[in-house]
Amino acid sequence: MWLDVNGEKRQRGNTKTMIFSCEHIVWYCSQFFVMEPGDIIITGTPPGVGLGMKPPQFLKAGDIVTLGIEKLGEQRQKIVPGKY
Repeated sequence: MWLDVNGEKRQRGNTKTMIFSCEHIVWYCSQFFVMEPGDIIITGTPPGVGLGMKPPQFLKAGDIVTLGIEKLGEQRQKIVPGKY
């Protein structure tokens, strides 16, 4: 998994960077509910999040975020101002 902001590398990760193995996560979740084909387990995000930077760096209007997973594809989003 990779993620860039405005062409700058921010996050790079794979299952080797996870705290717990996929097998352990599936085992743990199965202690609480029955897993069905197609279920998705959200495991978090690789190192490199903006909050963890010094100083923190947050997304702002106009930023371009590009992310992808090898052999699955990539996507790109432009951050737009919120309507609050």
